[in-house]
Amino acid sequence: MKLLTLNCHSWQEDNQMDKIKTLASVIAKKNYDVIALQEVSQLMERPIVKDPLREDNYCLILLDELKRLGVEDYELVWDFAHIGYDVYEEGVALLTKHPIVDTQSFFVSRSSDTSYWKTRKVIGVTISYFGNELSFYSCHLGWWKDDEEPFRSQVDALLSLIDLSKPAFLMGDFNNNASICDEGYDYLIGKELYDTYQLAEVKDKGITVEGDIAGWDENKQALRIDLILTNQSLKVGHSFVIFNGENEPVVSDHYGVEIEW
Repeated sequence: MKLLTLNCHSWQEDNQMDKIKTLASVIAKKNYDVIALQEVSQLMERPIVKDPLREDNYCLILLDELKRLGVEDYELVWDFAHIGYDVYEEGVALLTKHPIVDTQSFFVSRSSDTSYWKTRKVIGVTISYFGNELSFYSCHLGWWKDDEEPFRSQVDALLSLIDLSKPAFLMGDFNNNASICDEGYDYLIGKELYDTYQLAEVKDKGITVEGDIAGWDENKQALRIDLILTNQSLKVGHSFVIFNGENEPVVSDHYGVEIEW
């Protein structure tokens, strides 16, 4: 199975349409089973084409590009978490080409006010994969040192709302650097979750953010904050950073992560 996670930084990128085309071409080539995307936005003023999706939803445009490439078997699940930059409904998305058995959407932040930019929502899908049910969640969580919306509280809420009795994958932007001890990353791993990067037989440096980006102003470090976690000790063939300028062109202020298991 091939998985991809990417924080899209949608509609905030220069040459945005070219970058969507690049993403679509790589998806068509790689044939991922499940894709988790974060910062998937749509303008509030645009008409709804299929509730809750508006005509300029980043993922709808991406699906159009995939169809142009002859790929038409991905199903989209999206929901919006909060208003971004005053004009966007910003949310999280999952794409899969396998039958969807169930979907979930829930707040993990203390706030459920969608006008507040720190409000966080997670979406999930359970798919049927060769007779087995697997669950996937697209996550965009907050920061460890945030008194208003602490990461610890969001993780606790997330894990209380998902079914960990079956194989589950938490994919996305966790906004906590994996190299810092005794903070968010260690808190996640302490919840009996496995990092597929650590499980991988072949891997690179894992860095998904370099320099300062939105939410990491004045950052000078190389960060590994985009992760694919699971509640199973799997045999993972590889974990590679993608869309970093070396392994495919850059399409966002985050790089993506792909694994195969």
